[in-house]
Amino acid sequence: MQKNYITYLKFLEERLAGFFQRQKEYICCHKGCSLCCKNAEFPYSKLEVRYLAVGFFTLEESVQELIEKRFYELGLQKKSFTGEKFLYDCPFLINDACSVYEYRGVVCRTFGLLSQAPDGTVKTPFCCFQGLNYSKVFDKETQQLSDEKVKALGYKEEPLGFNLSYDFLTGADFERGFNISFGEKKPLLDWFYKT
Repeated sequence: MQKNYITYLKFLEERLAGFFQRQKEYICCHKGCSLCCKNAEFPYSKLEVRYLAVGFFTLEESVQELIEKRFYELGLQKKSFTGEKFLYDCPFLINDACSVYEYRGVVCRTFGLLSQAPDGTVKTPFCCFQGLNYSKVFDKETQQLSDEKVKALGYKEEPLGFNLSYDFLTGADFERGFNISFGEKKPLLDWFYKT
């Protein structure tokens, strides 16, 4: 199963590399920028968590202990949380870098691009509102991407949305195609800390 999942990840990475290359004029992602690793829930499937654990056990013991402590502290915070959605910084984020980058989940790999829903609507990554990806061509008044700004800046590629929804990329078609089972899906914290 793990071998098939690695094959799936290779397939996904090749496609994503092409998408990021096509959209490179709009992308501001760089090492040290970790906005996508903060203030979220991070959906993970059972299969992804198993693979993430492989990466976890490659880390130095002191780093493992730090991550375990973070999960524990976040679990305590969630236990007393009374709001609708508990958002947190990823416990694997260390000094604004992913400590298990090669083992990260699907949602982490796709972040930063425009995603297109089946109905054709395009969702902008939230980092756009922080002056990053696609922000130079985003019209704050209309809350949409601006063709005029794309033309004015002389960009060669138009901003494109791709079907990158987590449910699609971890859905039945990919399970059948790669002979894998993603299994149950829940927020990353819930895999490591039971509230």
